[in-house]
Amino acid sequence: MKLGVSWKTDFDFDGVAEKINEACRKGLVTTITDIANYAVKHSPYLTGNNRRSIMFEVGPNKSVAKKDLEAATYSTSGYGGFLEVGTATRPARPYFRPGLAKFAPELPKNIKDNLK
Repeated sequence: MKLGVSWKTDFDFDGVAEKINEACRKGLVTTITDIANYAVKHSPYLTGNNRRSIMFEVGPNKSVAKKDLEAATYSTSGYGGFLEVGTATRPARPYFRPGLAKFAPELPKNIKDNLK
């Protein structure tokens, strides 16, 4: 799952644009870390393999978060998606979506906190 931030302004004096970019980047790091930690804590497990495989990153130029001001959290277990959405024989056991629903609304606040 990916999160992204975009903004636009017609001015750039005294490095304001870079300060806004940095606040957005830090806000994304805080938010995606919270989502990933939630996913680790709530991932269904028998062996713990899926929990250990949960990763997150903030772009640019990462394997999933390729763009600037883009963040991603994901499982590398090979079956994390099946746990999240279910299969024909197994019910869904979401662990990413509840974390996204809980922490994504905090992204603007996390950005604002870094503008001070």
